[in-house]
Amino acid sequence: MKDLHDVLRRPVVTEKSMALLSENKYTFIVDPRATKSDIKKAVESIFKVKVLKVNTMWVKGKTKRVRRAVGKTPNIKKAIVTLRPEDKIEIFEGL
Repeated sequence: MKDLHDVLRRPVVTEKSMALLSENKYTFIVDPRATKSDIKKAVESIFKVKVLKVNTMWVKGKTKRVRRAVGKTPNIKKAIVTLRPEDKIEIFEGL
């Protein structure tokens, strides 16, 4: 990846991802071409924390219908990043 700021698209704020915060795991939607090492470098440089582990997964797009037209939402790549116990990411605090 050229720029580390392009790797992380947005944080995931769901009930399940908020429950993972107690285990010091943070969830992000990432660029589909990003590798685990790219994601680790991006999180460490942007948020100034130490990453222990990165788990990635593909979330399959859903089929949607509007009247007769059938379409599909895009597939997305999601990453769950585990940090050291003493590190926190501030944008998730207070949600």
